[in-house]
Amino acid sequence: MTMTRENGPDDPRGVIAAAYAMERVSAAECRTIFLDWLLGIERPEEAARRLLGRYAILWPDHPMTVLLAAAARGEPRPPRRRGGAAGRRKPAGRG
Repeated sequence: MTMTRENGPDDPRGVIAAAYAMERVSAAECRTIFLDWLLGIERPEEAARRLLGRYAILWPDHPMTVLLAAAARGEPRPPRRRGGAAGRRKPAGRG
């Protein structure tokens, strides 16, 4: 199915629509796209529910559908990566 990139308040840059339009997109690629989308959304649970309503019926097994469903349920966000020196420091008590 061919799909155009749709921008709107729930997907302002059209990255979710683009993920669904990609052929053979991997789960890892979807996670990257999802995190990019997540950073630009104020109320991700609500937006994810609306996006699921748009895409899940057509693509129930798509890796992005799995991520949007988790976001709609309010599952915790993945931990942020700590870069630089803070990311390389060993936790206290570990040698």
